[in-house]
Amino acid sequence: MDRGGRLSGTVNLRQAPEGFTPPPSRFAHFIHRFAARTGRLRVLRGIEIVFVAVLLAATALYGAIRGGHADAVMDSVHDAADAVAQRAGFQSANVSIEGASRLSRVDVLRVAGITESSTLFLIDADATRARLLRNSWIAEATVAKLYPDRLEIAIVEKKPFAVWQSRGNFFVIARDGTVIDQLARERVREAGMPIVVGEGADRRAQDFLAVLDRFPAVRSETVAAVLIAERRWNLRLKNGTDVRLPEEDADVALMRLVALERDKRILSRDVSMIDMRLPDRVVVRLSDEAAEAHDVAMKARAPKRKGTDT
Repeated sequence: MDRGGRLSGTVNLRQAPEGFTPPPSRFAHFIHRFAARTGRLRVLRGIEIVFVAVLLAATALYGAIRGGHADAVMDSVHDAADAVAQRAGFQSANVSIEGASRLSRVDVLRVAGITESSTLFLIDADATRARLLRNSWIAEATVAKLYPDRLEIAIVEKKPFAVWQSRGNFFVIARDGTVIDQLARERVREAGMPIVVGEGADRRAQDFLAVLDRFPAVRSETVAAVLIAERRWNLRLKNGTDVRLPEEDADVALMRLVALERDKRILSRDVSMIDMRLPDRVVVRLSDEAAEAHDVAMKARAPKRKGTDT
């Protein structure tokens, strides 16, 4: 500004003060917002893809389990993992099995969840043992991994103890009552095992048969032991006679029965029932044939009445 109050020189109105940052233009603001939204969209799409993949996998697994194909799915996964491991240089396990008698090698491997081509590195010894112990035939099992390529399996099989008849079906049971296998009716006699009948007889067979074994004269004549109302036992003898034992002190009743057999040969008599439930007496029921023969004999022995005909 000169002395007369006029502006001297030229002022550049577009020149910004020092330190001043101009606001972004509308175009730059649009580009910034678009980039931010696109980034979030990519993240969301990634999460959605993972979620959908997990959902589909879970649905497929659920369908396989409901359809009874879970084992097949797991076998496929296991085979794929073995193939990958073998390509990576791991060897298949050389499996040795000891103690298997009724179960074949194929059965043991199937129960264990492994195959001849399973890779030792991928086998879980504890899980394999747990699977083996779930089998009804196996009482004990050990699984040992010996690197680089050996897997040792040793099992102890349950021993058949008796045949249990329940609701018209026959089952082979172990001493603890565990059902080992089902048995066809025509093979029951050739199995050569004691027969127990009735609900709960499987669980109580071991204790009762141990008592019966103390009386071989009765045991040798017994075809089956029948548990009545899960409280007491009846014996079905070879000649069809039923021996009714008391709920308590069955061994005492069997001692009395042995004495009767020694003195009266009661087990070979033509009777249908011997009731040992009363401590002070034995009730015997004749068979129908024996009862009829007894009636005829009694009538024959009855004296004729004297009288005159008119």
